[in-house]
Amino acid sequence: MVFFNVLSYILVLLGAVNWGLFGIFDFNLVSAIFMGPRSVGSIIVYCLIAAAAIWLIISPFITNGMLKLQGNREARTVKEA
Repeated sequence: MVFFNVLSYILVLLGAVNWGLFGIFDFNLVSAIFMGPRSVGSIIVYCLIAAAAIWLIISPFITNGMLKLQGNREARTVKEA
């Protein structure tokens, strides 16, 4: 689940940067990379970003309010001799 949370944050941030570029400079980065706004690659990227956003919305409800970004790390204690 930690992997999906981190991946979702990365995808949503990339989507936000794309929207910022589009709003400020009228430049769509995803369309430029995949040669058009309706190309198969662009549609896949847009669907992945939308799925990541939906995951970030529902994930706290599934995990009782916790959105984990780190794995379970147990504290290690050092035994003194």
